[in-house]
Amino acid sequence: MSLLRRTFDGELARIWGQIALACLLLIVTVGAGDTSARFNDLGHRMMCTCGCNQILLECNHVGCTVSTQMRGELQASLDRGDNNNLVLQGFVQKYGPTVLAAPPQSGFDLVAWITPGIIFVLATLATALLARRWRHSAVAPEAMAEGPHMDDLRERIRKETEI
Repeated sequence: MSLLRRTFDGELARIWGQIALACLLLIVTVGAGDTSARFNDLGHRMMCTCGCNQILLECNHVGCTVSTQMRGELQASLDRGDNNNLVLQGFVQKYGPTVLAAPPQSGFDLVAWITPGIIFVLATLATALLARRWRHSAVAPEAMAEGPHMDDLRERIRKETEI
């Protein structure tokens, strides 16, 4: 019975060891994926400052040293454990607000997001009202066809076109 017990305990310890190793690998893998996901997210929220007007992670200039340097700075910030806001603020301080792919959605920048939509809606409404006014104020074709001046006009058109 003691041999069976030792074998069972050894197998159980080995199984627990394998489970612990699998959990450790899972934790390490999930942590690495999180950094990669944050790198991808933040890299797509910034612009390359080389003048190409492309997203940082999509800058495709051959030998672009600016995007390589910025990617290195981004990775260094993530390795230090900086949160997303701190990373973005650091890049804004170093490169200016044009490094952001989209303006912050607060304060005056919120107006920059909302104003074009409001202007579009107002212009559409104004165009619709103007078209409606023109349609109601236009003279009906039947009313134009009536009257003695139309007979003279038709005769003149026949003479000029030789029909």
